[in-house]
Amino acid sequence: MINNVTLVGRLVRDPELKYTASNIANTKVTLAVNRRFKNATGEREADFINLVLWKQNAENFANWMHKGGLVGIVGSIQTRNYENQQGQRVYVTEVLVDHFQSLESRPENQSNQQHPRQPAPVQSRQENPFSNSKPMDISDDELPF
Repeated sequence: MINNVTLVGRLVRDPELKYTASNIANTKVTLAVNRRFKNATGEREADFINLVLWKQNAENFANWMHKGGLVGIVGSIQTRNYENQQGQRVYVTEVLVDHFQSLESRPENQSNQQHPRQPAPVQSRQENPFSNSKPMDISDDELPF
C-alpha cells in the first residue's frame, strides 16, 4: 500500500508546540494550499489542510516556521474519529508530516544571524555562484568516463 503526500503551501498561523503527559512534543497547524484552477469569478481558491508533527520534528517546525511562511512537506494521510460533547461522531483527516522544508529565503540584512522562525539565506539570482571559483586540476586519467 502507498500513502504518500507532498504539499507546498503557506501556514495559516504560527505553530504551537505542546507536550503530551509523557513529555512527547507535538504540533498541529493548518497549511493553505492553492488549487490548480480558478473559480467562476477568476479567483484562486485554496484548501486548508491540517498537519500534525511529533517529537523532534514538531520542535524544529515550531522553532523555525511562522505564519505565512511557504513550506514544503512530505507525509502521509491519517484519519481518526471521536465523539464530541454533544454526542456526535466527528471525523478528522490530517497529514502526518515526516519531512518539511522552508521554501523562503532570509532577507539580506539578516544573513549573518541564525535565528529561529526565519528561513535560511540564499544567493541572489543575479550573482554568479561560480564567480570566484578556480579551475580544477584533474587529468583525463582521473575521470570515471
